[in-house]
Amino acid sequence: MNDYRSTELHKTVKIPRSENDKVEPITVPALMKRTAENYPNHDALMYQDEVTKEWIGISYREYRERVEKIAKVFIKLGLERHGVVAVLAFNSVEWFVSELAAIDAGGIMCGIYPTSSVESCLYILKSSRANIVVVDDAKQMEKIQSIRDQLPHLKAVVQTLPPYGQNVTKQHGYYRWSELESMTTEDVDEKYMKRQSQIVANECCALIFTSGTVDMPKGAMLSHDNLTYTAYAVCFRLELKKTKERFVSYLPLSHIAAQIVELFVPLSCAGTVYFADKNAMKGTLMNTLLCAKPTLLLGVPRVYEKIQEKMIAVGAQSGALKQMIGAWAKRVTLNHHVNRMSGLQLGSIQFKLAEKLVISKVKQALGFEHCKYFLSGAAPMTPETKIYFMSLDIKIMDAFGLSETTGPHCMCPEDFISFNTIGKALIGMSTKISEPDEKGHGEMCVKGRHVFMGYLNEIEKTEDAFDKDGWFKTGDVGYMDEDENIYITSRIKELIITAGGENIPPVLIENIIKSECPAISNAFLVGDKKKFLTVLVTLKTELDGVGSPLDELTAESLAWLQRLDLKYSKLSEVLAAGPDPKVMQSIQEAINRANDSAVSKAQRVQKFAILPHDFSVPTGELGPTMKLKRNVVTEKYAEVIDQFYK
Repeated sequence: MNDYRSTELHKTVKIPRSENDKVEPITVPALMKRTAENYPNHDALMYQDEVTKEWIGISYREYRERVEKIAKVFIKLGLERHGVVAVLAFNSVEWFVSELAAIDAGGIMCGIYPTSSVESCLYILKSSRANIVVVDDAKQMEKIQSIRDQLPHLKAVVQTLPPYGQNVTKQHGYYRWSELESMTTEDVDEKYMKRQSQIVANECCALIFTSGTVDMPKGAMLSHDNLTYTAYAVCFRLELKKTKERFVSYLPLSHIAAQIVELFVPLSCAGTVYFADKNAMKGTLMNTLLCAKPTLLLGVPRVYEKIQEKMIAVGAQSGALKQMIGAWAKRVTLNHHVNRMSGLQLGSIQFKLAEKLVISKVKQALGFEHCKYFLSGAAPMTPETKIYFMSLDIKIMDAFGLSETTGPHCMCPEDFISFNTIGKALIGMSTKISEPDEKGHGEMCVKGRHVFMGYLNEIEKTEDAFDKDGWFKTGDVGYMDEDENIYITSRIKELIITAGGENIPPVLIENIIKSECPAISNAFLVGDKKKFLTVLVTLKTELDGVGSPLDELTAESLAWLQRLDLKYSKLSEVLAAGPDPKVMQSIQEAINRANDSAVSKAQRVQKFAILPHDFSVPTGELGPTMKLKRNVVTEKYAEVIDQFYK
């Protein structure tokens, strides 16, 4: 193993700087201190009072003071040098403070998805040898209490929100956040200062556990320089202005994309972060957006799709005249941007009129009137969704990256050249296409200061992740054009290899099928080692409070059924009817249209089935970042798949 990698938390690595790299490495505590000193009175964090619902601001001076206080408390509670603080909670002020305090105390931060099972929590806490766990509510506390006796390195558990259980007492090693805030810390001042003097930019300060869509999650070790340099690179690419940017924090902070865009980028540019509430993904995000009026928004594709579905449903209830004017404005706006992408001269009076009369009002109703950048990551977004938002003068920029690349490696430019490119690498980040075929397609490999240190305690997996020249292998297949714009065509592990030996990228075919039928939520392609392709289909249904699919169909599904002269309101009713022949015929016609664009006979779908519920995180088919767990779906619906091939 060379000097650029490690699998041990206490080791440092060599920072891979290029000859033209003028950005000096900086630790996370040093970045925090610099921003707090330069902009002490600027609002860093904004949260809503639970009772009054008023927005309360925390300045950068107070932010820094809270971090230093909790860092000392963590040391007092037993956080070791290079020890781990894990957070199992929804986004909050306490989440941010816990992360920065753990790092400030010479420790390491590790996030756990709030939807994680007890078994998953146990695996992560044992793997990381966590000293402290911070949870937000009693439900998460119960998870930790049930496995506490299996965690010999765990010294304290902290709960941030009431109600508290009877056993949540200091005597049992359980604390309330308010108790941490009132602790005296003079007795650890000297130890804290010593820790501060030992922290260096090339040591590990964060663990990001991968989603584990194929096997058990791996802990990606990120250094101070990984985080601070990547935040700098994003600010540089987007030309973010000091104290002028506003962000909304709502995506799981256990994922690196949310960490970078919602925590470290704002810290780097002295931005202001507004915290959404726990029901953000169930509909309340819009309320936060209207208050925050963000200048930059990060979302996974499903977030934008849900906004799109809501807007389509609202539009369908408008009068005929409003619908006609809206359709005209969207058509004019889309044509304006398509012409711009084609290099044609702009300046249409119709576009300016559409923007003033319609588009500006739509943006204002969404809280987007000041938003300059709309980023999408974690999964591919369909061109159809991008086109819909572009018709509203909202240009969604793909950001591609992995936990191992500290989030973004490349980002689509604001002046789109294509709906399919994921853009160019950020400053100081390099890309190569390994062993390209005759079309120039090959595995995408990357280098730079953003590439992780290694997988925790996984020497072989760390070495396997790099080629002989030290390039990190992303596992994604793609190509670069002459201007170094990157295009992803498939993922190596997701390629379907049929019995006839043909390599087929499933995502492309799945997206085409979904685009042909508005009621289809997921299309799952099957055919690995099979004679022909088949597909499992889910219809769009409402979600309950924890994100599990309900039986009630969404407005989009109901509108589709209405066009088929059907009056079902529940998925179970559709399935109980056989499934209904008209439904089956409509989906088959959509698949037929998708088959018309197939590049070969082997890529044509021959059979399909409708599943009894949509995919979701609680039901196990999706990972925390909404990535499809193909192995889980294949195993879960093995009997349905077997019927295809009998």
